Amino acid sequence: MKTHKVAIVTGGSGGIGRCTAMALAKAGCRVYEFSRHEKGGTEGVLHISADMTDEASVQAAVTEVERREGRVDILVCNAGFGISGAAEYTSPEDAHAQLELNLYGADRAARAVIPIMRAQGGGRIVCMSSIAGILPIPFQLWYSVSKAAINAYVMALQNEVRPFGISVCAVMPGDIASGFTANRKKTIREDAYGGRVARSVARMEHDEETGMSPEAAGAFIAKTALRKSSRPLIALGLPYKAAAAAAKLLPRRFSNLIIGKMYAK
Repeated sequence: MKTHKVAIVTGGSGGIGRCTAMALAKAGCRVYEFSRHEKGGTEGVLHISADMTDEASVQAAVTEVERREGRVDILVCNAGFGISGAAEYTSPEDAHAQLELNLYGADRAARAVIPIMRAQGGGRIVCMSSIAGILPIPFQLWYSVSKAAINAYVMALQNEVRPFGISVCAVMPGDIASGFTANRKKTIREDAYGGRVARSVARMEHDEETGMSPEAAGAFIAKTALRKSSRPLIALGLPYKAAAAAAKLLPRRFSNLIIGKMYAK
């Protein structure tokens, strides 16, 4: 009898996470989405309440999936949010909160599933990064830092767990028309910046609102998660594949100047 793959998607109650969970379910997976909501789940997706900033909550949620299913084949670390504003006016609390969910939340989930995957002889971990992880965006400094850290995390973890049959990768989307834009925490304090922060955020939000649909992004992420292995860092969408290639080929000074002209004028 064929055994369906068991998948966990963190931050799976809306946006890209919800669409990824639905795409995995459509592909025949038994899918659990983790989010802080008391109730959730849709169209074949099961919900478990979990706070990705709380170690015990994450461990309990993963343990519950293992209790029900006996295995975990796929983990998609999608939970995250963005903050924007000039670095000098971003509070330490906001900066820490950005890393706490985007980076440490992914780490909590990965650490919880690795022993299960190792015992069963393999698994797949996909972390959501961003093109900002390789092309950092001004006035989204801490978001860019969190995604650059995810890229480093994934590349190091891949070598640690490869002998156990576990593969790891990061997907780097660009602009997606999802709830991410509305949920961004903004600190629009200008002082000496002369309107540059507001102009930058407006440009970002326009690009996001006219970007790829979350359904298309979710389908791509699900397809990536269902692969046995892949490159460690994968750009999502042709424009961002080109941007990732340019980031490798162009001198850093030049690529950073281009980003500055786009988002820091």
